[in-house]
Amino acid sequence: MITIPSFRRFSRLTAARLLVIATTALLAACSAQVEDTRPGQPVKTRQQAFKEMLRSFAPMGVMLRENRYDADKFAAMAATLMSKRDAPWAHFGPDTNYPPTKATPKVWSDAEHFEKERLAFIAATDKFKAAVDSRDKASIEVAYKAVYDSCQSCHKPFKER
Repeated sequence: MITIPSFRRFSRLTAARLLVIATTALLAACSAQVEDTRPGQPVKTRQQAFKEMLRSFAPMGVMLRENRYDADKFAAMAATLMSKRDAPWAHFGPDTNYPPTKATPKVWSDAEHFEKERLAFIAATDKFKAAVDSRDKASIEVAYKAVYDSCQSCHKPFKER
C-alpha cells in the first residue's frame, strides 16, 4: 500500500524548504562584494593591479621554495613584475577611500609614511631586478625576501585584514 503524505504535512515541508532557500538567498545577497561604480573605478583598478603583480611574484617564490629555479622563466616573471609595479599607486587619490577598498584610512591620514613604503617597494624591486639579471640564485633569494618584506611592511599599517 502506498502512503501519500497529507496536504498539511506537505505544506509544512514545502514552507520549511522555501524558508531555507529564501534565507540562503538573502545571506548571499548581503555578503556580495560591493562594486566600484565611480568613474574610472580607481579602487577596482588598483586592486586589480596588485593582483596582477602578485600573479607574477608568487610563482617566483614557489620556484625558489621548491628548489625549481629556472633562470629564464624566473627572469620573464621578474620582467612582468617590473612592468606592473607602478600601476596601482596613481589610483590612491584623495577621494578613493570608499568600499570596496581594503586600504585603511592611514593611507590618506599618514600619506608621508605610505609614500615612504611605496618608495621602499620600488627600491626593493630595483635590487631584485639586478639580482635576477645576475642569475645568482643566492642573491635572488635575498632580494626576493626583501621585496616580500617590503610588501608586508606596507600591508600591516595600510591594508585591512
